[in-house]
Amino acid sequence: MERLDTPLPELLRAAVRELDFAATADSQQAGRSVGVHPSLDLAVVAFPPGRAPLWANVLFSREHPAGVVAEIDSRAGPVRNVRFDADITDTQGDSVAWAPGADWQQLPWRPLAGAGATRFVAPYPASLLKLMVAVGVGLAVDRGLTAWPAALEPMIVVSDNDATDTCVALLHRTGVIGDLNRRFADLGLATLQLNDTTPAGGWRNRDGSGVGHIHMTAWDTARLLWLLDADAPAAPWLPPGTVLLSPASREHLRGVLARQQLDHILSSGSLKAVAGLVSGLPDAPAFAHKTGNTQNYSSDAGIVKSGRTHYIVALLSNLGSRYAPDVRCATTWRLPMLGAALHRLMETLS
Repeated sequence: MERLDTPLPELLRAAVRELDFAATADSQQAGRSVGVHPSLDLAVVAFPPGRAPLWANVLFSREHPAGVVAEIDSRAGPVRNVRFDADITDTQGDSVAWAPGADWQQLPWRPLAGAGATRFVAPYPASLLKLMVAVGVGLAVDRGLTAWPAALEPMIVVSDNDATDTCVALLHRTGVIGDLNRRFADLGLATLQLNDTTPAGGWRNRDGSGVGHIHMTAWDTARLLWLLDADAPAAPWLPPGTVLLSPASREHLRGVLARQQLDHILSSGSLKAVAGLVSGLPDAPAFAHKTGNTQNYSSDAGIVKSGRTHYIVALLSNLGSRYAPDVRCATTWRLPMLGAALHRLMETLS
């Protein structure tokens, strides 16, 4: 495996810094720049042909505008130098960390995972959480508890919320919901948590779940995708032979991710009608991925296979639709610009 002094982390950090995210226009501030560095959690795992994998995770926020490089050991284990704090809501269930003028020194943060000296507040994953739900459905299928539900496809490819209700209810009905977080933790993916969903399929803030209850980080999401990528080498942080899903279920989920119809965050093919289109990552099916987007959050994570170029990317951010230049956009053009820069970098490794 590559040593920790690989230049990839610094290359990722430079790619983010070059885009001047603090200058992003914020509709909640009358179009003025956000004024502080948004929170971005970015992880990449590259699989160069004939070489050992390369990986890196960089994290930016108002507390870390220059970016923090995650310390990850030679077996791609958990991040060692960061303590992740959970996102929060107020008593009305509204996200408060990202409101203009929010005073982070006064907010009641609580630890999520990790014991490092550096604190990073993990943004809510938005609909990227549906990737965890899909894995749970795959576990239920592998245990013979259900067939693949018709709701899986719309939950992933168009991020249908009603379909997600159906899939979450299935996890409760089959009993898999009680095992899912434990399975993630057993795989070393401690920040992946689907908490406080309801038997009726509730997973939103109004259901007592959502922000502050459901968590993901970029590095653990990238490693989850590693376990779903049949073309990747074995996960080095796990004992040989460890699997998450059967080969058939793994390929089924990969196929659904490859039919993604929302290329609007790190990729941009869904935005071809919008003036000022910025190219990003390759669109699906080359980018088999899931996005998440609300007013306050944008996330995107998946597996890229384009020619000889093969890598995993995961991004979580607080750059939601309030930062979009057009009502048809999900987020700032800076995110597909970052996607394009990442893809150029990954192509140099192939």
